[in-house]
Amino acid sequence: MKKALIISITAIWICCFYGREAVYAQFIQNSARSLFSDVKAFKVGDAITVLIVENTQADNQAATTDSRATNLSGGLNYSTGTGGLNGTGGLNTGTDFKGQGETQRKETIQSRLSARVVEVDDNGNLKIEGNRNTRINGENQKIVIKGFVRPVDVLPDNSIYSYSILDLTLEIYGDGSVSKIQEPGLITKFLRFLF
Repeated sequence: MKKALIISITAIWICCFYGREAVYAQFIQNSARSLFSDVKAFKVGDAITVLIVENTQADNQAATTDSRATNLSGGLNYSTGTGGLNGTGGLNTGTDFKGQGETQRKETIQSRLSARVVEVDDNGNLKIEGNRNTRINGENQKIVIKGFVRPVDVLPDNSIYSYSILDLTLEIYGDGSVSKIQEPGLITKFLRFLF
């Protein structure tokens, strides 16, 4: 009897403090989940946190050396009595080529954003999509992420690292005064168009 009274008082207090709609929504959200498992995204509409950790580094070096030489020579001697004919000839050709190239690229991206499950395929993989728009001091930044997530890769806190996402599409856009200053001017663009 005392336990039922305590549970009833607790339920009334929660309803008064949070409101009936919030309690009902929370009950509906958790009703399909197990009491003994972590709260993870598993159906369409669920949210998941994506931890973007991308570190790419590539180095490429190439060297080429090519040389070729050709020598051709000839001679002719002829003499009769006091007169004679003497002739020589020669031909030398050669080519020499040496080329060297080097490229280096390094990218580091770290961010965190939430995405939504938009589809569950036949294998149970979750298709996620998410975007975030940020505006600071006239600068706009937009991050778009798409891909497929295996449920086993989702961490207990309902997050996943970007390198665990299948067919990852990560796009980062920037627009504002700083981005416009970094662009070439109209004359430079015109000359590039011509040449």
